[in-house]
Amino acid sequence: MFEIIGKNKRKTIVIIMFFVALLAALVYSVGLLSNIEPYFMIPIALIVSIIASIGTYYYSDSIVLSVSGARPADEKEYKYMKDNLEGLCIAAGLKTIPRLYIIDDTAPNAFATGRNPENSIICVTTGLLDKLEMYELEGVLAHELSHIKNYDILLATIATVMVGMIALLADWFTRSMFFSKDDDDGGGRGNPILMIAGLVLIILAPIIAQFMQLALSRNREYLADATAIEFTRNPQGLINALAKISNDTEPLEAANKATANMYIMNPFKEKHQMTWMQRMFSTHPPIQERIEALENIH
Repeated sequence: MFEIIGKNKRKTIVIIMFFVALLAALVYSVGLLSNIEPYFMIPIALIVSIIASIGTYYYSDSIVLSVSGARPADEKEYKYMKDNLEGLCIAAGLKTIPRLYIIDDTAPNAFATGRNPENSIICVTTGLLDKLEMYELEGVLAHELSHIKNYDILLATIATVMVGMIALLADWFTRSMFFSKDDDDGGGRGNPILMIAGLVLIILAPIIAQFMQLALSRNREYLADATAIEFTRNPQGLINALAKISNDTEPLEAANKATANMYIMNPFKEKHQMTWMQRMFSTHPPIQERIEALENIH
């Protein structure tokens, strides 16, 4: 377990460094294709990327909760869930109980966010609370708690905000470039090679960021499922919960492509058999494979 936590912390540092480099290159490309002198963009790109990385580390959880439309769980109304979570924290050896948040949506799902166990949040939908039995809900909470203990939440949350930020910046500049008037004395626009290079980076940057996010997401789910069973000692609770969430036909309206990887299950409800290409771009492993892995735990 300590080896896994250490590996996740090291991955976080690598991801932040990669994000700084990618965002700096993206801002620099914007400079190439605008009236701003490219060399002037280098310090600006570095400053923007460093500030964005620091902001992502400290405020990514607030960003994700805001985007998801989550609200703090009322302590009296959801006391049973807090008590359940407190017992799981004791089993997991965690001293701090995560804060609970609610998304008002009839689709059953859940995710965890935060930068460390001391600043962590578990968010569930009202649909999850309505449709799961107590022991099944315990399995879901244990799954999310395992993400917190393993520091998966830091990786997932930072990757989510990074992907969204890079995609928004690339999309904004692409739209502004194609819908603005041509400028004869524009910086990079007078150099076809630099213009092509900048356009290629602007197009590829969101794709590269997305691959980075997907590479982190899938393997984390198997580990979180297995760790959850260590906390509950009841595989059937999580197995039934995964089956119910998978069989539910309602898509989660609060989710988007940037936050989909954070949920316990793909919130877009892909019901068909995935091809190898679709599996490569999927945020989650096939649900049947996760259930089979849990059934084989002895």
